[in-house]
Amino acid sequence: MVQPVSSDHLQVHILMMTKDYQQAEDLTHETFLKAFRQHHSFRQESSPKTWLFRIAHNVTVDYARKQKPVRLVMELFRQKKDTSLLPEHFVEMKENSKELYQALEMLKDSHREVIILRKIKGFSISETCAILGWSETKVKSTLSRAILALEKTLTKEGYQDEQRSKLL
Repeated sequence: MVQPVSSDHLQVHILMMTKDYQQAEDLTHETFLKAFRQHHSFRQESSPKTWLFRIAHNVTVDYARKQKPVRLVMELFRQKKDTSLLPEHFVEMKENSKELYQALEMLKDSHREVIILRKIKGFSISETCAILGWSETKVKSTLSRAILALEKTLTKEGYQDEQRSKLL
Protein backbone atom coordinates (compact mmCIF):
# COMPACT_ATOMS: atom_id res chain seq x y z
CA MET A 1 0.00 0.00 0.00
CA VAL A 2 1.33 3.45 -0.93
CA GLN A 3 1.50 5.94 1.92
CA PRO A 4 0.12 9.34 0.93
CA VAL A 5 2.39 12.30 1.57
CA SER A 6 0.72 15.49 2.68
CA SER A 7 2.05 18.85 1.68
CA ASP A 8 2.19 19.73 5.39
CA HIS A 9 4.82 17.04 6.04
CA LEU A 10 6.98 18.31 3.20
CA GLN A 11 6.43 21.93 4.18
CA VAL A 12 7.49 21.31 7.78
CA HIS A 13 10.62 19.55 6.52
CA ILE A 14 11.45 22.46 4.21
CA LEU A 15 10.59 24.94 6.96
CA MET A 16 13.14 23.27 9.24
CA MET A 17 15.75 23.79 6.54
CA THR A 18 14.86 27.36 5.49
CA LYS A 19 13.41 28.78 8.73
CA ASP A 20 11.17 30.91 6.51
CA TYR A 21 7.48 30.03 6.38
CA GLN A 22 6.72 31.88 3.14
CA GLN A 23 9.73 30.39 1.38
CA ALA A 24 8.82 26.93 2.68
CA GLU A 25 5.36 27.30 1.10
CA ASP A 26 6.92 28.31 -2.22
CA LEU A 27 9.45 25.50 -2.17
CA THR A 28 6.76 22.95 -1.24
CA HIS A 29 4.76 24.08 -4.25
CA GLU A 30 7.87 23.85 -6.43
CA THR A 31 8.53 20.34 -5.07
CA PHE A 32 5.10 19.08 -6.12
CA LEU A 33 5.39 20.75 -9.53
CA LYS A 34 8.77 19.13 -10.09
CA ALA A 35 7.42 15.74 -8.98
CA PHE A 36 4.44 16.10 -11.31
CA ARG A 37 6.65 17.02 -14.26
CA GLN A 38 9.10 14.23 -13.52
CA HIS A 39 6.69 11.50 -12.36
CA HIS A 40 7.77 9.34 -15.30
CA SER A 41 11.32 9.27 -13.92
CA PHE A 42 10.21 7.64 -10.64
CA ARG A 43 11.94 4.23 -10.75
CA GLN A 44 10.24 2.74 -7.69
CA GLU A 45 13.61 1.98 -6.10
CA SER A 46 12.24 3.74 -3.03
CA SER A 47 8.81 4.70 -1.75
CA PRO A 48 7.00 7.69 -3.29
CA LYS A 49 7.35 9.41 0.10
CA THR A 50 11.14 9.03 0.01
CA TRP A 51 11.20 10.22 -3.61
CA LEU A 52 9.18 13.36 -2.73
CA PHE A 53 11.36 14.14 0.29
CA ARG A 54 14.45 13.78 -1.92
CA ILE A 55 12.97 16.24 -4.42
CA ALA A 56 12.08 18.62 -1.55
CA HIS A 57 15.60 18.34 -0.19
CA ASN A 58 17.15 19.06 -3.61
CA VAL A 59 14.79 21.96 -4.34
CA THR A 60 15.62 23.52 -0.95
CA VAL A 61 19.37 23.02 -1.35
CA ASP A 62 19.20 24.53 -4.85
CA TYR A 63 17.31 27.53 -3.43
CA ALA A 64 19.93 28.01 -0.69
CA ARG A 65 22.76 27.84 -3.23
CA LYS A 66 21.15 30.54 -5.35
CA GLN A 67 20.89 32.94 -2.43
CA LYS A 68 23.51 35.61 -2.26
CA PRO A 69 25.61 35.06 0.89
CA VAL A 70 24.93 38.54 2.28
CA ARG A 71 21.17 38.17 1.81
CA LEU A 72 21.22 34.74 3.41
CA VAL A 73 23.10 36.03 6.47
CA MET A 74 20.70 38.98 6.79
CA GLU A 75 17.69 36.63 6.64
CA LEU A 76 19.19 34.36 9.28
CA PHE A 77 19.76 37.28 11.67
CA ARG A 78 16.25 38.61 11.03
CA GLN A 79 14.72 35.19 11.68
CA LYS A 80 16.67 34.63 14.90
CA LYS A 81 15.22 37.86 16.29
CA ASP A 82 11.61 37.19 15.24
CA THR A 83 10.45 33.61 15.60
CA SER A 84 6.81 34.68 15.68
CA LEU A 85 6.69 34.46 11.87
CA LEU A 86 5.52 30.86 12.05
CA PRO A 87 1.79 30.11 11.98
CA GLU A 88 0.33 28.63 15.14
CA HIS A 89 -0.24 25.16 13.74
CA PHE A 90 3.50 24.77 13.12
CA VAL A 91 4.57 25.85 16.59
CA GLU A 92 1.96 23.96 18.63
CA MET A 93 4.53 21.78 20.32
CA LYS A 94 5.05 20.60 23.85
CA GLU A 95 7.56 22.59 25.87
CA ASN A 96 10.21 19.91 25.40
CA SER A 97 9.70 19.87 21.63
CA LYS A 98 10.25 23.62 21.45
CA GLU A 99 13.49 23.27 23.36
CA LEU A 100 14.60 20.44 21.09
CA TYR A 101 13.87 22.42 17.93
CA GLN A 102 15.69 25.45 19.31
CA ALA A 103 18.71 23.27 20.04
CA LEU A 104 18.47 21.73 16.55
CA GLU A 105 18.69 25.21 15.01
CA MET A 106 22.12 25.61 16.57
CA LEU A 107 23.52 22.51 14.83
CA LYS A 108 25.26 22.28 11.46
CA ASP A 109 22.85 21.74 8.56
CA SER A 110 23.97 18.16 7.97
CA HIS A 111 23.50 17.27 11.64
CA ARG A 112 20.09 18.91 11.80
CA GLU A 113 18.91 17.22 8.57
CA VAL A 114 19.93 13.71 9.60
CA ILE A 115 18.36 14.04 13.07
CA ILE A 116 15.12 15.38 11.61
CA LEU A 117 14.88 12.64 8.99
CA ARG A 118 15.90 9.70 11.20
CA LYS A 119 14.67 10.62 14.66
CA ILE A 120 11.79 13.02 14.08
CA LYS A 121 10.34 11.97 10.72
CA GLY A 122 11.18 8.31 11.33
CA PHE A 123 12.77 7.53 7.98
CA SER A 124 14.84 4.35 7.77
CA ILE A 125 18.57 4.50 7.12
CA SER A 126 18.07 3.53 3.48
CA GLU A 127 15.34 6.15 3.01
CA THR A 128 17.56 8.79 4.63
CA CYS A 129 20.39 7.74 2.29
CA ALA A 130 18.09 8.21 -0.69
CA ILE A 131 16.80 11.59 0.47
CA LEU A 132 20.21 13.06 1.29
CA GLY A 133 22.17 11.24 -1.40
CA TRP A 134 24.57 9.85 1.20
CA SER A 135 26.02 6.40 1.82
CA GLU A 136 24.72 4.28 4.69
CA THR A 137 28.01 4.75 6.52
CA LYS A 138 27.78 8.53 6.22
CA VAL A 139 24.20 8.57 7.53
CA LYS A 140 25.15 6.42 10.54
CA SER A 141 28.32 8.34 11.39
CA THR A 142 26.74 11.76 10.87
CA LEU A 143 23.76 10.75 13.01
CA SER A 144 26.10 9.60 15.77
CA ARG A 145 28.05 12.86 15.65
CA ALA A 146 24.83 14.87 15.39
CA ILE A 147 23.38 13.31 18.55
CA LEU A 148 26.61 14.05 20.42
CA ALA A 149 26.52 17.65 19.15
CA LEU A 150 22.86 17.96 20.17
CA GLU A 151 23.63 16.64 23.65
CA LYS A 152 26.51 19.11 23.93
CA THR A 153 24.24 21.96 22.79
CA LEU A 154 21.55 21.00 25.28
CA THR A 155 24.13 20.78 28.08
CA LYS A 156 25.57 24.17 27.09
CA GLU A 157 22.07 25.66 27.12
CA GLY A 158 21.62 24.45 30.69
CA TYR A 159 19.44 21.40 30.31
CA GLN A 160 19.94 18.85 33.09
CA ASP A 161 20.50 15.14 32.40
CA GLU A 162 16.85 14.36 33.12
CA GLN A 163 15.63 17.06 30.73
CA ARG A 164 18.10 15.98 28.02
CA SER A 165 16.95 12.37 28.18
CA LYS A 166 13.35 13.49 27.67
CA LEU A 167 14.33 15.52 24.61
CA LEU A 168 16.52 12.82 23.05
